[in-house]
Amino acid sequence: MDFKLELEKQGRLAKQAARRLAVMASGEKNAALLAMADALQAKQNVILQANAEDVTRAEQRGISASLLDRLRLNASRIDDMAEGLRQVASLPDPIGEVLGMWRRPNGLEIGKVRVPLGVIGMIYEARPNVTVDAAGLCLKSGNAVLLRGGSEAISSNLAMLQVLVEAGEAAGLPAGAIQMVTTTDREAVQAMLRLNRYLDVIIPRGGAGLIRTVVENSTVPVIETGTGVCHTYVDDGADLAMAEEIAFNAKVSRPSVCNAMETLLVHRCVAKAFLPKMLESYHAAGVELRGCPETQKYHQAVLPVTEADWATEYHDLILSIRVVEDMDAALEHIARYSTKHSEAIVTRSYERARRFQREVDAAAVYVNASTRFSDGFEFGFGAEIGISTQKLHARGPMGLAELTSTKYIVSGDGQIR
Repeated sequence: MDFKLELEKQGRLAKQAARRLAVMASGEKNAALLAMADALQAKQNVILQANAEDVTRAEQRGISASLLDRLRLNASRIDDMAEGLRQVASLPDPIGEVLGMWRRPNGLEIGKVRVPLGVIGMIYEARPNVTVDAAGLCLKSGNAVLLRGGSEAISSNLAMLQVLVEAGEAAGLPAGAIQMVTTTDREAVQAMLRLNRYLDVIIPRGGAGLIRTVVENSTVPVIETGTGVCHTYVDDGADLAMAEEIAFNAKVSRPSVCNAMETLLVHRCVAKAFLPKMLESYHAAGVELRGCPETQKYHQAVLPVTEADWATEYHDLILSIRVVEDMDAALEHIARYSTKHSEAIVTRSYERARRFQREVDAAAVYVNASTRFSDGFEFGFGAEIGISTQKLHARGPMGLAELTSTKYIVSGDGQIR
């Protein structure tokens, strides 16, 4: 079937499902989410077999180790996805929440309540866990979802989709609540970006190229999940042992994700005490180091940094390092190169901590903690549909509330104007 006709069919079905989801009781939605979580674990062998096919194809194409990490599933990661669904089920239902209620002098009673967005389109790349996270959050917030994953994860995504749909519909979800664009033809993305009749919003999640394509070409409203050029600044007088742990975790724990640190900034007054040991730890962990001339003095493995490096999201074990004169220089660097995702300072100074959080323009600003906490699960949202780096309509990790809009309910007893 022509994919444009198929998209139209899926859009109509999603719109119908969205009407039903908008009025589903919380208990019904929660039962479906719990059934989906159980099914993921019960059928993990089927999912892992499909994922192995994706990984094999990716390895044959020479995909990078960091992208392979994003693509690869195991029993633990499937358990995490299932736990994410259970946590979403346990969270308060945002739909119907009364945000305000007031009475006008003419007797009209006006209320403002949360409602679903409607039908959400998700376009994402090699992380198959997004399939589950997006489905769970959209369903709990009363939205239907049309998914379009990357070709790298097509087998994994289709296997998980089948598990989720079968379990969800058996538990009472309407047909069309969760759907996926099954073709890997890139033209399908362009057609999806113009599906205004059926999609209320599109959320892209992936690299800079994907996000730019969606933002520049979509006629459907877009919530932009931006790239993560994240910084950690080690301030003068910082607890250096703490700084070492934070800076190592922010880069090495999982370098392929958007909340990983890409640039380390170090105050000149602590560089000599901090950098030699820190750089050796990175080097031993296999991190490629790219630094300013001052940084190069502290370890023989540090390569010269380029201007382009400061603005690069590596998604890999590569790190840029700069020694800065003071906090003003650190703030200036962050303002110039940050993608407004997540930024961190390590300091003992309360005044500098507050100044950093006040002046840095980012979705999440940390004091004495790793940027790796920019995550919906870690924020207590159950999961996230993405991390928005724009300021409308949502910012930061997007959980249930960010997948809603509002409407006014007005009650009277015959008033006319």
